[in-house]
Amino acid sequence: MSTAFLPELPGLMVEEQVRAALLEDLGRAGDITSNATISPDRQATAQMNSREAGVIAGLPLAEAAFRLLNPDIRFEALVADGARVEPGTMIARISGPARGLLSAERVALNYLMHLSGVATHTARFANAIARTKAKVTCTRKTIPGLRVVEKYAVRCGGGSSHRYGLDDAILIKDNHIAVAGGIAEALKAAKAFAGHLVRIEIEVDTLEQFAQVLAEGADVCLLDNMAPDMLREAVVMNKGTVILEASGNVDLETIQAIAETGVDYISTSKITMAAPTLDIGLDIDIC
Repeated sequence: MSTAFLPELPGLMVEEQVRAALLEDLGRAGDITSNATISPDRQATAQMNSREAGVIAGLPLAEAAFRLLNPDIRFEALVADGARVEPGTMIARISGPARGLLSAERVALNYLMHLSGVATHTARFANAIARTKAKVTCTRKTIPGLRVVEKYAVRCGGGSSHRYGLDDAILIKDNHIAVAGGIAEALKAAKAFAGHLVRIEIEVDTLEQFAQVLAEGADVCLLDNMAPDMLREAVVMNKGTVILEASGNVDLETIQAIAETGVDYISTSKITMAAPTLDIGLDIDIC
C-alpha cells in the first residue's frame, strides 16, 4: 500500500512571502502600540489554540512570521500540518521577547487561519467521496501570491493538486479550441509542441466532442459541466483510455453523485476560493 506524503514548505519557499506580509503590517513606523506599552526586555509566553474542529495547515508560515520579526522568539509546534484537531486543541507554544511576539501575531494567525480553512474545507470534499476512486483537486483559481501555499493546504486536507501554472501542463480549454480551429487541430498542435514529459489535457462539454478526443488521443479529458448521466456515459465510452476529470457545478451537495459516475478526478475552485477560515486564537500565557 503506497503512502501519500505531504510536501514540505522549506523556509526558502515562504520567507519572502512572509517578510512582505510583515512589512505590510509594520508600515512606516513599526508596531507603535507594542513599542508604546511594552518595555524592550519584557518576555512573554503564548499559546495558539484551535477554537473549532478542523485540519491544520500553515505552521511553517506562522513560525517564519515570529522568527523573521525576532530570531529570539521560540516557536514550538505541538501538532503537525495535516493534523485533525478539535476545539480547544493547543496547536503551538510561542515564547520570547513580548514586543516581537505581539507584532508578528496577526500575520502568523492570518496565514494559519486561512490555510487551515482551505485544508478543512478540502477535507469535507474529500470525505464526501472517500468511498469512490475519485480524488478532489484544486485549480489555478487561487488568491494571487498564495498559490503555492494554498495548494499545499489542499494536500494537507487530503486533496490533490492540479497544474501549478501555465508552464507545467497543457490544458486546452474551449477558447483555445475556438482559436485553434477545432479539437483535432488543437490536439495535433499540442502534441507537436509538448515535450515527452508534458501531459496534454483538453476540455469538452458534449459527448460528441469527447468522441473526437478519443479519436485523436490525449492524456486527460476535462468533462465540463456535464450532468451525472452524461458523465456515466462518457466513462462507458472511455473504456479507460484517458484520465477523466469532471468540473463545473461542484459543491458539497453534488460531489458525491459526480464521483459515483466513475470519473478519476473532480476539480473545483471552491476548496481554495470559498473556504472559510478556521478560528484559531493566540492567548498570552505567561508574561
